[in-house]
Amino acid sequence: MIYPTKPEIFNPRFEIVSCFVEFQGEFLLLLRQDHKSEPNTYWVPAGKVWDEEDIWEAIEREIFEETWLSNLEIKYFDKVYVKYENYDFIYHIFHSKLDKLPQIIINPDEHKSYIWRSPELSLYEDLIEDEDECIKLFYWL
Repeated sequence: MIYPTKPEIFNPRFEIVSCFVEFQGEFLLLLRQDHKSEPNTYWVPAGKVWDEEDIWEAIEREIFEETWLSNLEIKYFDKVYVKYENYDFIYHIFHSKLDKLPQIIINPDEHKSYIWRSPELSLYEDLIEDEDECIKLFYWL
């Protein structure tokens, strides 16, 4: 479950960065590999922040590792607090709006494929847990 403000009892184990990479009203969704948690679900380019990184370094690294995209103009949107049954974490949401359709090269160790979807149609995809709530929050759906 996600919360816009920090819950009273909240003990984050890590931080996650994520980015809505958008082109002409659609954003990039990556299909998770079978060996990943929540396999065969879609989510945006995202991943854990390493100890020696700040969130800006982490989002640039994650986008590059997962898509081979670099030198994007990235803007910070917000953070939410996520509570799962076994752990809590902070989820940072970024956005990048592209001027031209890029060539996406996915990392086959992490993802199987990708799609571009409008915010409204993305909600019909099989999304990773709580991704729908982040889409609704970012796109005001």
